[in-house]
Amino acid sequence: MIRIGILGYGNLGRGIECAVKQNDDMELAAVFTRRDPASVKIQTEGVPVYKAEDAIAHKDEIDVLILCGGSATDLPVQTPEFVKSFNVVDSFDTHANIPTHFANVDAAAKASGKIGIISVGWDPGMFSLNRLYANCILVDGSDYTFWGKGVSQGHSDAIRRVKGVKNAKQYTVPVPEALEAVRNGENPELTTRQKHTRECFVVPEEGADLAQIEKDIKTMPNYFSDYDTTVTFITEEELIRDHSGIPHGGFVIRSGKTGWNGENNHIIEYSLKLDSNPEFTTSVLIAYARAAYRLNKEGQCGAKTVFDIAPAYLSAKSGEELRAHLL
Repeated sequence: MIRIGILGYGNLGRGIECAVKQNDDMELAAVFTRRDPASVKIQTEGVPVYKAEDAIAHKDEIDVLILCGGSATDLPVQTPEFVKSFNVVDSFDTHANIPTHFANVDAAAKASGKIGIISVGWDPGMFSLNRLYANCILVDGSDYTFWGKGVSQGHSDAIRRVKGVKNAKQYTVPVPEALEAVRNGENPELTTRQKHTRECFVVPEEGADLAQIEKDIKTMPNYFSDYDTTVTFITEEELIRDHSGIPHGGFVIRSGKTGWNGENNHIIEYSLKLDSNPEFTTSVLIAYARAAYRLNKEGQCGAKTVFDIAPAYLSAKSGEELRAHLL
């Protein structure tokens, strides 16, 4: 059994717990939280909940620690630190900062002899793989990625860290005309702003400067500054009533040409429609936790991304079973 530890018991942490239950070769060993452990009620009977600062003391009880913090401030610190003691998997999703994050985790993981798999989920993650496969197949072509409509956990987390914000949800919305043009094979050249809009629903703290909150959100680099963004202030009751779900999804499309003179057109499209963004994300994280465990057992170490790991490492099935039933 692969012993899984969870660091952080929010939406992702709860999703990891559910995913562990679905995988017969795994068991939940411990949950680590920054809250008072006595206040955290998990669903798996008999599994201890510890303070996050006590995690290192339990490193011998855990094969893979899954880090469920946010990309804005948690994971850049946590992943390089915890990979010194554990094999880890994270869902770091600030695309522009992935090279720096990889380098930091790689140095720490190689020094400790551990595996650190970063940026796991559906984008980055599954969408990344499909972009790569499509690029390799349709060499003469163009890439398009559309997200939504759905709730972005990372962007919502970033809003909640803005001064004066009590709670918030952010929706990413594809621009319909852009998506239609791509599917029609028109190969449009689209700016970031032309592909998506962002809708933010914000519960402000009492007495907060609403104009400053809106400015801080709309000018936030890597998250909102490159998009047409709307900020709507609502009450906590309205947020619970109208925005309690966490759906998401999206499309990866590559349009390309083959033939001696490029006379034949092809479109590859991969899509996701998700009732629960965190539960799908954590299902991907769990598969890569299996890979982290196996790679480290083979003696490998260092940082990895989804590009570096063969698909067979993700499956609980043997090579023989995969070749017989899925190939």
